[in-house]
Amino acid sequence: MTRSRRRLRAAASLSAASALSLAALGPGSGAQAADTPKTALGKEGQRLTVSASAGLAPGGETIQVTGAGYDGTKGIYVALCKDNGDNRVPSPCLGGADTSGDGASSRWIVPEGDTYEGDLAVAYGDGGTFDVTLGIKAAGDGLDCAEVSCAIVTRVDHRGSGDRSQDVRVPVTFTGQDPGSGGEGVGVPAGTVSYRQAAGFTTTGKPLDVLLHPDSGKLYVGSDNLADTADVDERGLYVLDPADGTVRSHISQAPGTGGVPRTAAAAQLAAALPGDGVLYRYPLRGIGTAKDGDQSAKGVWLTGATITDLAPGTAADTVLVTQGATLSELETATGTVRRTLTLDGGRRLAVDSARAAVWSTGASGGQLRRVDTGTFAVTATAQLPDVSIGFVETDPATGNVWVGAGGSVLVFGPDAKLLAAVEGTDEAAAAALDPSTGRAFVVRQDNGDTGSGGDNNGSLAVYDMTTYEAAVEAVPLLGNHSQLGSAAITVAAGGTTLYVTSPAEGKVVRLDRFVSPKAVQAPTDQTVTAGDTVTLIAQAEGTPEPTVRWQVSTDGAQTWQDVPGATGTTYAFTAEAGHDGHRYRAEFTNTAGTTRTAPVTLTVTAGAGTGGDSGGDSGGDTGGDGGTTGATGGSTTGGSTTGGGTTGGGTTGGSTTGGTGTTGVSGSATSATGSTTGGTTATGGSLASTGVGALGTAIAAAALTAAGVIVYRRGRGKGAGGPGRAGETD
Repeated sequence: MTRSRRRLRAAASLSAASALSLAALGPGSGAQAADTPKTALGKEGQRLTVSASAGLAPGGETIQVTGAGYDGTKGIYVALCKDNGDNRVPSPCLGGADTSGDGASSRWIVPEGDTYEGDLAVAYGDGGTFDVTLGIKAAGDGLDCAEVSCAIVTRVDHRGSGDRSQDVRVPVTFTGQDPGSGGEGVGVPAGTVSYRQAAGFTTTGKPLDVLLHPDSGKLYVGSDNLADTADVDERGLYVLDPADGTVRSHISQAPGTGGVPRTAAAAQLAAALPGDGVLYRYPLRGIGTAKDGDQSAKGVWLTGATITDLAPGTAADTVLVTQGATLSELETATGTVRRTLTLDGGRRLAVDSARAAVWSTGASGGQLRRVDTGTFAVTATAQLPDVSIGFVETDPATGNVWVGAGGSVLVFGPDAKLLAAVEGTDEAAAAALDPSTGRAFVVRQDNGDTGSGGDNNGSLAVYDMTTYEAAVEAVPLLGNHSQLGSAAITVAAGGTTLYVTSPAEGKVVRLDRFVSPKAVQAPTDQTVTAGDTVTLIAQAEGTPEPTVRWQVSTDGAQTWQDVPGATGTTYAFTAEAGHDGHRYRAEFTNTAGTTRTAPVTLTVTAGAGTGGDSGGDSGGDTGGDGGTTGATGGSTTGGSTTGGGTTGGGTTGGSTTGGTGTTGVSGSATSATGSTTGGTTATGGSLASTGVGALGTAIAAAALTAAGVIVYRRGRGKGAGGPGRAGETD
């Protein structure tokens, strides 16, 4: 375990695996995506959350989808679909119901006690909740999410396909796709990350090292005396509340020669102990362990040369120690030597436990060495410049080694080959690597020599661990210079909070992560009839959480006015004729910046219109996908046989079937889109053929093949009565 890894808080895992027992996932059933969960809101307050929405594996990905606040009386489908915007049926969709039970690219959620609960569908939980898993990929069944915008969606099932009340969408992207701008940033780009000083703790004397415990969350600080507080002995190990710096414990005693307790500084915090506590080094040859509440440390006092570095050993009860030219592995409790290796000039250590290696450098250049901890033999070396070495840290994800060498940060591969050199002015004094964000946090410290151009001010630099480029604008660390000691840093997993020591100031500085708002859900253009309710929904992420206000423009986006009282993520109002052509946007603000969603236009038509979903979910949606005209009971539809919802106020394609129709067929140019004997109502765009009540279980399963939305995963026979591809002709 490297020192940087030891100093990371444990990241909270994604939500637990679904409690429901689901069918095998097929392609993409491997590890779940590593992206953070995303949530979208529905017009009736529904919340749809997906475990990952960006950087998904194109060839197959497993994601968890949860929902809450849905109308438990309405069945819905959950699937990956083409995102056609607000109040438009999401279509076509990937995959479909698999009658053989080997697929899971869509889910059918139904009211408790529904006819299809069980083999075909999952029942809602309390409060309109569900928890399912989807196996998705970027392309298939005529849908290519690399070419069109896609989303994980919910929508009412085939029994109410024209009902848009349960529509909720979480946009998703696959590796290589641009996730979008997230809105227009004002002043700074949307999603800009920055760090700012939030507090300074001056209760620990002269801080030498710092560690944020990954289990307990407590802040441990190793300290010595400040020169200007000689009347108080400040040496020892401090345990602080990480929020405000309140001292929880001060452990000043540690075993000296012969095991006799004595007051000792804590020079280096080497590792976090399970649960709570730390392994640390105290001058000159002490190895101790202590935790919050202890009166004194447990430890051993070694013989031989001064200890210059300490690191976790290959077993739970051992440590690695450098003393002069000797690298040893010792028993922590007794100091008994298990094995040694001579490394001339060795001083600093960094452990890569994932690859059974420890890296060693000198204090002033020399060689970088890789030691195999299994054989305790040197397996690779690299020459370092003849400058002060501030740190050596390993990236547990890649095995790369980061070395602070004077003003340079050198990155070596696991084979000790140089990969990159990042130059700077001040000395690279300390670093912590956070694999969860792919960021390297480097403290650059001024030398404090104002006569030679020094300014007494350091800085925090943040680098991308893949490109080695600056990922965040450098943060000034005023007054942090190396005249009285080198700085140290610890980072919470996820990079949310950093702690940097400033020995010259006798201070531990806390820096918090700020992120300017980035829109993750935005409204789209809408066409409604006067008297209809318009619902606009927008969401943004940011730190701290952004506030929102809605704005309207009545002059084509030339000027904007705040809408009085519209300060929620959902803005609903009754459309009037005078609203025609108005443009709307949401403006999100926090202390890191402001971001606005792209303006959307509202079109308001007079009169009763054509019924259904204002015509928007009929031929217009799937006509483009299918491009054919379907015949129903002797009349023609306005553009497609599937995927469009109701049109013209009729049942299918704008008319009822005057007599006996044929079994509803998804996407066939010659089939009726869902009528049954006697003119049973059927709607294009449903996820199933019509006449469901008259279908047996096997046919009901086939119904999930989504006329206009979800299609069969396997090919079937063509022609009348056989399921075709959504929005396409055979």
